Amino acid sequence: MAGPRKFAKFRDVMHEVDRKGAAIYRNPVGTEDLVVLSPYNVKYIHSYAEDSQFFLGLANGKLLGSECTSCHYRYATPRSHCMNCGHETRWFELPLEGRVHSWTTCYFGSEEFLKETPFNLAMVEFDGVDTLLLSRLTGVKEPDIYIGMKVKAEFRKKPRYLISDVHFAPVRQKGKGRPD
Repeated sequence: MAGPRKFAKFRDVMHEVDRKGAAIYRNPVGTEDLVVLSPYNVKYIHSYAEDSQFFLGLANGKLLGSECTSCHYRYATPRSHCMNCGHETRWFELPLEGRVHSWTTCYFGSEEFLKETPFNLAMVEFDGVDTLLLSRLTGVKEPDIYIGMKVKAEFRKKPRYLISDVHFAPVRQKGKGRPD
């Protein structure tokens, strides 16, 4: 029994899986992973409830964070109550520029990101904000990403009211490259 064909590029694996239902992906570490076709499509209707302003903000080119009305802890993500003291929060506008605090490359993605695989995710740090925001990092190759890299928010032109309506890209600075 010959088994599925082997590929080193995940895009080739996806093409083969679409054609034959299975393929083997030889990942960057050398492990061979069996990949099979498993169609998955769900219509899921939900309410953003108190987080609605965050997603409406994305549609208008704004990043909104949450600030505690009592202890003033600032979150880069929406939340209705402070995790430190339990008081309610209020919205505030995050800066559109930040820095890469940490990052990873994803070699498998959900249905939404499968065509972009592999893709980079970054934990973005903002001045004056106590927590980080997880988002896609685009416009830069894996070897060129570094901790402290300045990034800016970019928004989808036609919003879908999803977290993927925003991603971050490097801030291009004349004459400045990666620090040593």
